[in-house]
Amino acid sequence: MGESPDNGVTSGAVAIENAAGEGAFVFVCDHASNYFPPPYDQCLGVSETEKSAHISWDPGALGVAKGLSDRLDSPLVHTTISRLIIDCNRDEDRDDLIPSLSETTEISGNRDLPEAEKSFRLDLVHRPFHKAIDEVIEARRERGLATAVVSVHSFTPVYKGRSRPWEIGLISDKDRSLAEPVLAGLETRGGLTVGDNEPYAPSDGVYYTIHRHGEDRQLPCLMIEIRNDEITTPDQETHWAELLAPLLAQAMHTGLPADGSVAAGGADA
Repeated sequence: MGESPDNGVTSGAVAIENAAGEGAFVFVCDHASNYFPPPYDQCLGVSETEKSAHISWDPGALGVAKGLSDRLDSPLVHTTISRLIIDCNRDEDRDDLIPSLSETTEISGNRDLPEAEKSFRLDLVHRPFHKAIDEVIEARRERGLATAVVSVHSFTPVYKGRSRPWEIGLISDKDRSLAEPVLAGLETRGGLTVGDNEPYAPSDGVYYTIHRHGEDRQLPCLMIEIRNDEITTPDQETHWAELLAPLLAQAMHTGLPADGSVAAGGADA
């Protein structure tokens, strides 16, 4: 189904922006794109409408992530192909790594894949994406830069018939050093229904990227989920980036020891 990684299909599957940024964050966007490179534009059984829908990507997430990267002078690593080809926010052994069902939509071209096709897709984007994040973090460690890892996602207003009241949710696990001050800042602002491990939690299996690059490295980390009807236009994306950037910056400043050593690479990085 796929093609050899040497024939050009894999080019551009991962993008790094502002790699040399000296701000305190590495931003990641696992589900940034709804692009389906050949042959996946034809073989997955996905309609044109479905290619634009949330099942294919996280609409608005990349715009917010870029806004945060710009405002906080920090690197951004993101995918450039659809998560229906392979989900970079899933462990390689997960059954939903290559989804054959997304919410209620069947992805027929993902059923009963041979191991060779699964390996091809891992090499197409999943492994390069995580390698790129590792390399960005390691380069920052060598430069002595404090680092927190933050992923940006969006979610649907309704999921399987259930309305979701939160405009934004902050997802965190053992490390709460960013989540708690950002939650407090959003609550102080008022006018928002803010989810704390809503609409997802790490126990839902959606925390792979942040766990691997944040928790495992003992770096401050956070997963941000914004309801996608809040970020349908560039102006809305800018609004959320402008709202979140100072909250993240203050949270990082508050959580650092005097020498900044905790976030320079983690105790076991």
